[in-house]
This record gives sequence, structure tokens and C-alpha cells, in this order.
Amino acid sequence: MSPEAHSAPRSLAEALRARDDSSLAALLRSRPDLVTPVPTDLTQLATRAGTRASVLRALERLDRFALQTAEALAVAPDPASYDSLLGLMAGDAGDPAVAGALPRALHTLREQALVWGGDDRLRLVRTAREVLAPSPQHPSPTGLGPTVREAAAGMSPGRIQEIVTTAGLPSTHDSVSAVAALTALFTHRKKLAKLLAQAPEAAREVLSRLVWGPPYGQVTADPAAHLRWLLDRGLLLPTAPGTVVLPREVALHLREGRAHRDPEPLPPAVVPAATHSARVVDATAAGQAYTALATVEELLKEWDEGGPAVLRAGGLSVRDLKRTAVALDVAEPVAAFWVELAYAAGLVASDGEADERYAATPAYDEWLEQPPAERWVRLAQAWLAATRTPGLIGGRDAKDRTLSALGPGLDRSAAPEVRHRVLSLLAALGPGAAPDAESVLARLRWERPLRGGRRDGEEDLRSRLARWTLSEAELLGLTGRGALSAHGRALLGAPPVTGAGTAPGTGSPPADGPGTDATPTDAPGTRHATGDRPASGGPLSGGPASGGPAAGGPVSGGPASGGPGDKLPVHRHRVPDRLVPLSGPERDVAGAAAARLLAPLLPEPLDHVLLQADLTAVAPGPLRRPLADALGVLADVESKGGATVYRFTPASVRRALDAGRTAADLHTFLAEHSRTPVPQPLAYLIDDVARRHGRLRVGAASAYVRCDDDALLNEILADKRAAALRLRRLAPTVLAAPADPATLLEGLRAMGYAPAAESAEGDVLIARAQAHRTPPRTAPEPVPDGPPPPDATLLAAAIRAIRAGDLAATTPRKPVGEPPAGGELPRTSAAETLATMQAAVLTGDSLWIGYVNAEGAASQRVISPVRVEGGFVTGYDHTADEVRTFPLHRITGVAELADD
Repeated sequence: MSPEAHSAPRSLAEALRARDDSSLAALLRSRPDLVTPVPTDLTQLATRAGTRASVLRALERLDRFALQTAEALAVAPDPASYDSLLGLMAGDAGDPAVAGALPRALHTLREQALVWGGDDRLRLVRTAREVLAPSPQHPSPTGLGPTVREAAAGMSPGRIQEIVTTAGLPSTHDSVSAVAALTALFTHRKKLAKLLAQAPEAAREVLSRLVWGPPYGQVTADPAAHLRWLLDRGLLLPTAPGTVVLPREVALHLREGRAHRDPEPLPPAVVPAATHSARVVDATAAGQAYTALATVEELLKEWDEGGPAVLRAGGLSVRDLKRTAVALDVAEPVAAFWVELAYAAGLVASDGEADERYAATPAYDEWLEQPPAERWVRLAQAWLAATRTPGLIGGRDAKDRTLSALGPGLDRSAAPEVRHRVLSLLAALGPGAAPDAESVLARLRWERPLRGGRRDGEEDLRSRLARWTLSEAELLGLTGRGALSAHGRALLGAPPVTGAGTAPGTGSPPADGPGTDATPTDAPGTRHATGDRPASGGPLSGGPASGGPAAGGPVSGGPASGGPGDKLPVHRHRVPDRLVPLSGPERDVAGAAAARLLAPLLPEPLDHVLLQADLTAVAPGPLRRPLADALGVLADVESKGGATVYRFTPASVRRALDAGRTAADLHTFLAEHSRTPVPQPLAYLIDDVARRHGRLRVGAASAYVRCDDDALLNEILADKRAAALRLRRLAPTVLAAPADPATLLEGLRAMGYAPAAESAEGDVLIARAQAHRTPPRTAPEPVPDGPPPPDATLLAAAIRAIRAGDLAATTPRKPVGEPPAGGELPRTSAAETLATMQAAVLTGDSLWIGYVNAEGAASQRVISPVRVEGGFVTGYDHTADEVRTFPLHRITGVAELADD
């Protein structure tokens, strides 16, 4: 029997009324839709808990075995005993694993108010029974069909009597007793076995095909002899012309009492695919984290002067996404991930202008000023909480429209929960253990069998989210070689690894057992509940589903370099029974802890480069920001990786001169920041470009070219490439063109000249890149998966209000005037109300009142009046648990509480 002993309540409301406050808090926490808005009393709470939408949401959050238990109750008699439920779950032969796990599953169903009643009278709430019970339109997951009574409801009395007689039972006087007799035969194991022993072999073959479902079959108007034998004895009953069904009682006999072919009382084990040194995992993850920071920074620098245009329907065009992928040197799906990550962190948004474009936000500049580890924490926490799902980009929505990066339709409310759960499973593994991906997916499917909405030939949404989580966590640097890093563990709020022992899968006890609540939480970020337990091996593949950059450069797919020597014995450690979402200060504390662990692993920025004779500079590591910005203007990036190679070209040197630097400035800059002497070719290049820079001056006429050397102007006019510019001489040293100055500048530069723009006063214009920023923007809000879980303060207030409201609704009252009709509040006259209030002030008694607030909402309350004056009564309101003042004219009725 179940360890829980319950009385026999007559309704769900009575069952809830018998609960203590901690049990009610557990209900409201697991089903937050019940507390929005706060119910007035327990009767309203029970009514809300039985609505179809709320029940469906609760069923979706059950694990597979709890759901199988609910499905078994849906096909059991109502009410059912614990023993009959155990028989349906474990079968006639019994199953120790099922018997051990059933109390936990039943406790879960009771806690979520899906089942109520004592062990001798278990009742599934009516709405859940309607959803899970079998019907021709919605077959039961158990594969069982209707009972004999349900299937025979439309049959003629004569046909029912024929079936009873053929089955060897005495005829009865009415159909009800005939159906009862047939049901008794089919539920008597020995008698039904004797009847089936007489069946032809072909008839038994038909029953074996229907026994595990679907229980429906097709027959012709003139069925074969073996089918006629089954029909004549009620072993198959007609439900519609040409359709027959196997009655539930017969199917359960053939199944040896089991409602499910394969009960799954225990969650699938999450097994490791590989084990690496914890030091290697942390170093690899730190390299990925640094690459993530560099990639996001490079993306925003690419869009610094205004990024791609916003499509009319929102989002990036396919062409712009391809350009971004080329600029970042990654695949398009990976580029889409980085774009969405920057958007989720609030670093990029649309500028809102008429010609709307994407650009960095002011928050990006603040982000750049933070230490690298803190910048990474901001990205990682944004990813954990985001409901936008980059993996969907390129697919189709319900209206067959392409889903684009930064566009609508990418929010999936289950994404934060799945990310959190996958990382929690990694946290339960030993340090350095990379899980097998398929075992993770199997675990998630066990924990939420109804979530995801699988379509034919397509993996369910939760499984795809889990695969994307593994890949994205590797790209972001939360994991290294598929294993959770130390800074990733700290970000989740999991306790640090301590103790020593064996590797996962080598004798460690399982992380989750029959008594473990394996239900995942529904939000990103984690904190651990009190009480630890030993954990061992867990799931996930040894690497991400898709490739990503590793430390110092891009990688595709596999783990970072290393070999079998990396594998070390894994320490056993303790993890909490459940990692729950972090919020507020706890989230900040976890982020600070992760930053402290990550900071020593990130490379220190350098203040020097190595100049080479081939007009290149090698940065052997990350550069300090001022040096990187200046070098980015003076040279072009040729290759990236562990070391970045910059190349000096005439165009890049001219770019630096256009930005206001002089040749002397550039020589000094290179000499100060190079560990090698400045090569002669580079010095000659700077001097040569500087000597020619600015000899030609371009201004606005529409545009003109001015030069003190008329021979140079003659050379330009004679050049065939200048024909498109339509130049004409205005004076020996001045040429004019109908084009604007920018077009003229580009044209002359394309011809190999080095013109400089000048102002109307003749001064050289310094061309510094102007960073384009959007107005202040907030990061996109995640789309919640239903109402958010209530915090402890809200739970305490809600339970207090529900208890007080229930007290007001159920407390016996002395009758006053005529009894109310139709459930309306009883009414008293103003004089009676005032007199009763004044008397209660003198005696200190509590009163029941009917009250209508300013919005017209009526409620019942129990108050203890302390003062009546000026048309108001002041008293302690038991419903609100505070002293309140009520206008007397809004009190519809008043009554003294009964003496008992």
C-alpha cells in the first residue's frame, strides 16, 4: 500500500482543505497558473485546478511513469484502490521496480491535484480522465479500448441476450444485468481463460493483434467463421458498421493485467561517452569563451557604422546572413547563433530610423569596458534565459514562411528549461565526463513525454533543443570537449566538485532513483535546493552537435586537441537533488563566481606585435584594446587564430592618414609597439603613401579636384579610366566634376591616386569612422512558458488569502433575515449592519460580511471590527491578514459567527 494515509474526502476542494500550508505551496509552485489571480477560497482553487487548460498544462509536466500512472487510473474503475492500480501497473506477476516507484508517482499526481482521495478510493480529476480515457477519436496511450458496458451501450437488448447465452451464461431479464454478467465473466480470470481455450487458433491470432492496441478492427458484413466465433461471445463488440473493438476487460486478461506493455518506472541512465582531464576541459572551454568574446566583438565592429537593413517583415535577409558568415569566417548556422546571442544580450538592435538598419546599442560600449570574464558571464546568462532559438533559422513557420535571423517566430518558451535541464544533467556527471547525446535525449523524453509536439518523420522539439544546447554550450565555452567546465558549473549555481572516488559508470550509484524527483525546472540559471546526494555518470556526446571555434581559432565539430592521455580517473562528487532557477542576487553571485574561475584561464592582452619584412605584423595573442583599434585602422587582418596576422597595404596606410595620423605618428607608433625593428619596406611604404597623400584635394562644387601640380592634372585628364568621372578643367590647377565628392574620391583612389577631401575653407577633412549607435534599447524579454513560478513571498500571501477566504466561505453563521437564494450574499438593512458592527466592537466578536468593492466584485470576508465611525468600519480582515477600513454602504450583509 502507499505510505500516504488519506481520509476519504468527498471532493477535490475537501482534499485541498485537508492539506497543510506546505502542501498547498507545493501545488501552487508546480502549477503557477492556479495562483494567477489568487483564488478567493479553496473551492475556487479546486475548480481552477480542474479546468481543461490547467489540467493539460499539468499533464505536460509529468514524467513518463507518473503519466503512465495517470493513464492507468483513466482506464481503472472510478474510484480505484491502490491495489488495483498497482495491479494495472505491475501486472499479475508483479514488478518490484514498478512497486517501488508507484508511491512516488502517486505522490506527484496528488501533489499536483490530479488525483485525490485515500488509497482505497483514488480518483483522477474528471478533466484528466476525459483527456486520457480511450475513445475512437482519441485512443488511449495504453492501447486499451472501452469497457463492455461502454461498447455495448448502443446494442439491442436481444443481441446482448444472444451474446450472454452463447458465452455460456444464463439469460437475464434486462440489458443492464446481461452486461453486468458478461463483465463479470470477462473479469474472472479462470472462467475467461476456459472460454478462450475453446477459441479457434485463427480467433486467438486476431486477439493477439488487437491486444496491445489499437483495439479497433474492420470486419465485413459476412465475417469469417473465427471472427463470428468472437463476435457471438462478445470477445469482439461492434462499435459502428464494419468496425469492432476488443473490450478492455478481455485485453487486460490477455495482457496479464498490465495497462502498459513497457512500464518505465526509472529514468534512463545518462551515460558518459568520454572522460577528459578536468584541467583540459576548463582550458578548452576558456579558449572557446575567449573566441566567443572575440567573435561577438568582431561582429559588432563589422556593424559599427550601420549594419544590414531590416527586412520589411523583420530580421536579416539571407544575403546579409551569408555576408556576416563570410566576415566572421564561420558557417551560416554558427553566424546566426552569434547574431542572436548579441541580440539576446542587448548589444545589437534596430536603429528605428526610416531606413531601418541593425547597429550596436549603447550597452555595447559599456560591455566593452568590462573585464573579459564579466563580458562572458553576460553573454552566457543571456543565452541561458533566452527563448529565441537560433537553430530554427532557415526553417519554415506554420504559414510556410522562412524564419530569418533576428526575425519574428523564433521564440520557443521551452528553450530555457531544456538548456537548464541539459546543463544540470552535465553537472551531475563527474568532472571531465562528456555524456552520450542519445542518452540525454532519452532522459529528456522520459521526463517530459508530452512536450515538444513531434511531427511525422521529425524529431520532437525538446530533442532538437537539447542537441542545439550541446552545440551552443560548446561554442560559448560553457563546456569543453562536451564536458561541463568549472566556470559553467559555477554559473549554474551547482556546488563545486569535492571528494575522490571512481569514474562514472564504474560502480557509482545512479544519480537518480525511484525516490528522486527528476522533474526539471522551467527557467534558465540554477540554484541548488538543500540536501545533497551522490551522483554519477550521465549523458551527452563527447562533442557538440556542430563545430565551433576552439581556443585561438575556429574548429569544426570535434573536440580540441588531445589524446587518450587526457583521460584521468573522475572524482565522485555530490550534487543537489534539484537545481532550481537563480534570480536576483543569487544570479549575480553565481555570475561573479563564474567570472572568478574563468578570469585566470583567459589569455592576458598584449601590448606589442612582431613586425616582419613582408609588410605583415603578427600579434602572438590578444591585443590591448587601444593597440588593436589603432592597428585595425593601419593594417588589414589577413588571418585569425592563435596568432592574428595583419598586412600593411597602401590603402590601409592611406586609411590611417585619412584618420588624421601623420607619417611621423605612424613611425613612432610602430616603433613603440613592435618587439622587432621596423622593417625598411614598411617604413618606405608609409613615407611613399604620405608623400602622395593630399597632393590632390577634392571639395564640393558639385565636386572639384585641386592640385598645385598641373602636370598631374593633365595626367588624370588623359587617363581613359577618368572618362566616367566627366572631369573638365576650370583653371590650370582645378578640375571640376558633376559627381559628388565621395564618388570622385573613390574614383581617383581606384585609379591609384591618393586624394584628400577638403572643407569649404580649404582645410583637409579628417575621415574618422563614426560609430553608429541605436537609441537605448533593452534586451528582448523571454517569452514565458505560462505564468512564472511564484516566489516565497507571493506563495505565503496567496495561501494566507486563500485560507482566510475559505474561512469566510465555510464558517457557520447565525441566520439573519431571509436565507439567501441561488448562492447570493444574504442582505441586511443599513441599520441592522450598523447595530451589529457596533455590538461586535464592544464584545470583540468576529463577523461575516458580504462586501462589494469599487470595481463591483463581490466577496465574503471574516472581520473583527475595532472601530465604527463616519460611515466606515475599521477592523482586522482575516482574508487580507491586515487591518483595513470598509465603507459601510459597500457591505451587503452581516452575520455573527455561529457559536461552534
